[in-house]
Amino acid sequence: MNKTKSLYHGHRFPAVVISCAVRWYLRFSLSLLDIEELLLERGAVVTYESIRCWCDRFGLGFAKCAKAVRRKPAARGAFATCS
Repeated sequence: MNKTKSLYHGHRFPAVVISCAVRWYLRFSLSLLDIEELLLERGAVVTYESIRCWCDRFGLGFAKCAKAVRRKPAARGAFATCS
């Protein structure tokens, strides 16, 4: 049986910390230093440079997943009626 390695394999921090940092950076207009402070308040001592590397590595995948689950716009015609 083949076991695939986790996307976060080899990183010092758990996947929860990495994914939270990347999501906060992409979703909210926060700086890397703001995210560093937020993680520090939660007990994770992470440098802003680590967060930048995580965003570079995992950001595109997060953005693709978010785009895939986003609602599609409804077709609107000039003569659309509501029933």
